[in-house]
Amino acid sequence: MMSAAVLPTYARQDLVFERGEGVWLETTAGTRYLDFSGGVAVSALGHAHPHLVSALTEQAGKLWHTSNLFRIAGQERLAERLCAATFADRVFFCNSGAEALEGAIKLARRYHYVKGAPERFRIITFEGAFHGRTLATVSAGNQKKHLEGFGPKVDGFDHVAEFDIAPVEAAITHETAGILIEPIQGEGGIKVVPAQFLQQLRNICDKHSLLLMLDEVQCGMGRTGKLFAHEGAGITPDIMSIAKGLGGGFPIGAFLATEKTAVGMTAGTHGSTFGGNPLAMAVGNAVLDIVLSPGFLDEVARKGLLLKQRLAEIKDRYPHVIEDVRGQGLMVGLKLKVPLGDMITAVTREHLLAVPAGDSVMRLLPALIVSDDEIGEAVQRIGRAAATWNGKSA
Repeated sequence: MMSAAVLPTYARQDLVFERGEGVWLETTAGTRYLDFSGGVAVSALGHAHPHLVSALTEQAGKLWHTSNLFRIAGQERLAERLCAATFADRVFFCNSGAEALEGAIKLARRYHYVKGAPERFRIITFEGAFHGRTLATVSAGNQKKHLEGFGPKVDGFDHVAEFDIAPVEAAITHETAGILIEPIQGEGGIKVVPAQFLQQLRNICDKHSLLLMLDEVQCGMGRTGKLFAHEGAGITPDIMSIAKGLGGGFPIGAFLATEKTAVGMTAGTHGSTFGGNPLAMAVGNAVLDIVLSPGFLDEVARKGLLLKQRLAEIKDRYPHVIEDVRGQGLMVGLKLKVPLGDMITAVTREHLLAVPAGDSVMRLLPALIVSDDEIGEAVQRIGRAAATWNGKSA
C-alpha cells in the first residue's frame, strides 16, 4: 500500500525494489524480476553498473556541488565529448528531459530575437508527441489528458497531423520559429518517424530559415543502435534535447545546439542551480565511456534486431493478442489487440517488467547491455503471458 504522504499522481504497481544488477531487479521480499522497462529508458547500462558506481562513488568522496558560478571540469569534458560525437558546438546541462525541452524552446525563440525577428516564436509540433510535464511542454504535446485542469495552454505551439508534410508547410507563418519532433515517439506508441519525413523537415527548415529541433530524450544515447536516432536519416538538427540514458539513472538533461543557433544565449539568459553538477557529470562521462566504446552500438543494433525477430515469432503464434511489432534497436513496442493494462499485469505475473505507451502499446526498453539469453528469457515470458488469452502453450 502506497504511503498517503506521497502525492498520488502515479498508478503505481505494488512492488518495492531493493537492489538491482544488470537487467534484473529484486524486491524487498527477495523476488527477482527481469527488467525490460529500464526505468522508462533511463537505466541504459542496467542497474549498478560497476563503471558508473565507481565514477559516482569516487566523485561523491570529493565534491558534490559548487553551482555554475564556477567552472566545473567534468561538465566541460562531457560537453566537449558530446560535441565531438554530434552535430553540436554548444551544450547546456540541466536535470531532466522536460527542462531540456524548455531550454530548447527558449533557445529557438532567443535565436530569432537576436536576429531581429522577435515575432518568430511559434513552434510546430506533432500529434501524439510527448515533450514533458511542464506547462510549456504539455502545451507543446497538446494531449488533452495532460492539459486538463491546468488553465489555458501556453501560447506558441501549432499542432499538425503526424508525419504528413503538407500540413507542416501549411502551418508555417511569419511567426514560425522552428519545428519540434521526436524521431521516435515513445509515449505516443513507439512510432518511428520515416527517414524521408525527417529529411523533408530539414529541407523545409532550410528553405524558411526555421530551426529543426529534435527531442531525443527517450530515443537517444544509443537506444536505437545509433548514438542518436536521427543519424539513421542522415540529417542534423539545429537543436537537440537529451536526458534519460545520458545519466544511466542519475538525473541529467541537456540541450545541444550549433554555434549559429546558440549565438543569443549569453550570460544571464538561462540557468540551472543543479544542472551540470560534479556528481551528474561524473556519471555522464562514465556512461559515454561505455556507449562510445568500439563495437558497443553495433551490438545494440544486433540485439535489437534479435529482439524484434523473436517477438515476431510470438506475434505469429498469438495473432489475436499482438497486432504489430515496431521500433528500432532496443526501443520496441508491441501493438496489442487485448487491453494494455491486462497485458502489463500478465507479464508482471511472469516477473517481467514492461512499460505502457499510449492506449494499446507495450514498450520494451531493456538495458543496452542485455544479453541474448536475457532477450530469449523475456520473449518466453511474453509468450506465456500472451497464452493466457487463447489457451495455447508458450
